[in-house]
Formats: sequence, C-alpha cells, structure tokens
Amino acid sequence: MKSLSVNNLLGIKHLNPQDLDLIFETADHFKEVINRPIKKVPSLRDITIANLFFENSTRTKLSFELAEKRLSADVINFSAAQSSVKKGETLIDTVNNILSMKVDIVVMRHPNVGAGVFLSEHVDAKIINAGDGTHEHPTQALLDSYSIREKLGDVAGKKVVIIGDILHSRVALSNIFALKLQGAEVKVCGPTTLIPKHIESLGVKVETNLRKALEWCDVANVLRVQHERMDIKYFPSTREYTQLFGINKEILNSLDKEIVIMHPGPINRGVEITSDVADSDQSIILDQVENGVAVRMACIYLLAEQIKR
Repeated sequence: MKSLSVNNLLGIKHLNPQDLDLIFETADHFKEVINRPIKKVPSLRDITIANLFFENSTRTKLSFELAEKRLSADVINFSAAQSSVKKGETLIDTVNNILSMKVDIVVMRHPNVGAGVFLSEHVDAKIINAGDGTHEHPTQALLDSYSIREKLGDVAGKKVVIIGDILHSRVALSNIFALKLQGAEVKVCGPTTLIPKHIESLGVKVETNLRKALEWCDVANVLRVQHERMDIKYFPSTREYTQLFGINKEILNSLDKEIVIMHPGPINRGVEITSDVADSDQSIILDQVENGVAVRMACIYLLAEQIKR
C-alpha cells in the first residue's frame, strides 16, 4: 500500500505532489463512507487520538473530532483554558502527561509558530498541525484544494486568487504551498498593509484591485480580517475595507464569467462577503465543510497506518 512521505502532518511545505494525490484518493473513499446511512468504519478502533487546542476553535475542532469518531478512534479532547497550562505547565509536560495515557496521535492547534515541529522533535507520537500561529494550517489547504478539484475537475492550470488578510493568515500560506504544488496560478489581493513583504518569492503575484483580481481568476478564496491578531490599525475602517475589498452579488454579476467562491470561515457577513454571495450557487463554502471531514479522515488514517502495532 502507498504511504505518506512524512511521519507527521506539520505543514504543506513538507509534502510532495504524490502525498497530495494519496490524501485526495483516500478522501474520495471516506467521502463515500460519510454519505452512507451508517457513517462509521472500524479502521482505527485500536487508535487513541488527543485533540489539543491551545487556541479557540469551533469548526476545525468539530471537524477533527467527527473525522476521528467516523474512523472509530478513541478521542480525548483537551482545552488549554481548563488545564494545568494555566498553572504554568509547559507544553512538553502537558503532552507527555497525555501520551502516558497511551495516545497514538496528537492533533494540535497552538498560537506559537512552529509548535507542531517543536513537539514532533520531543514526543513519540504522530502530530497533526491544526494551525500554528500565523504560519500554517495544512488540513484547511488540503480540503480547499480537494473542493476545487471536486468542483472544477483539476487544480492544475486553474487561476486562484486569495483575497483579504494575507498577512495574518495561516490559511493563505498553506493554500499558496498546496496550489503551487499542484500547478495552479496564484494571486493574492488585499490592502497593501495586509500583504506580506516579499510574498512574490513564493511564486505568487500581488493584485490590489479587487475587480481585476476577480476578472482574472477561476476561483476566489475569501479570507476574513483577523482583528484578534492585530496590534495596530492596518486600514482606516471596516466600512472602507468593505467598499474596496468586499465581494457582493453586484460585482460578481458584472463579470463576463462565473467564478467559484470559497471561504474557510468564520464568515463576517457584510464585511468581506455578503450573504447573497455566501449562499449563492457560485459558493462552495458548505462543500468545504463537508469535505473537511473526509480530508481529515484521510490524513488521520494515513498517519495511523504508519504506527507499528
């Protein structure tokens, strides 16, 4: 059987095109499973998975938990807010205490960049990065690519624009890595203050005019403005941001083609995207949510296959 080239899922930049193909093929199988009347398979009934979330999360945490339960794994949920971390316990001590309960896989979201890599070097368990600071969010990028592939048949050669707060977004970076790995053309669009310097070194182009970006692309992946990560003002007002970079039905209807609209959530309706766009036939936002469970099932399953029983 084919296997991943990596022992942990820490970031898209560690993967190769064959890894992506394997994950997507496995996700195809699991998508069929989760649409059956009985949505569970016994694949991982001897595997224990700990979900360690040191940052707030709703969609990602629920998606991982559902994926794990669909695979029949035993699941431990850990929230930093109710833990000894508040008493000064270190990350390694926290994780080692959990691993002493014979945990096989750790899914971790952490506010610090590189937390997953650090953990993988110090503990003996499979690590899946569910988001580390403003760095990477690999499973989100995988489900985004999977959703484009499902909608348009292939990612190679497609033109994808990522719109919004690129500077603070781990979703943007992982998506750039994943899309480029599959042969897509990528642009980023947003206020210049929210676009990182030297981003062109990743092989992407910058467009500060929303209309030009939408006229160019096949797919628009819209990101929210991450106010919680900002310590200064990056633009004058939310109203001005919406006027310049908000996507509404009027601008979409004025294009000479129909483009695909994506959003990783949570959506700030009326800011970066209006409700009539988010809920339109052009939107695959709910498909992304469904595909997230199948893709995360695939990632967990493929890593669990490497565990020596």
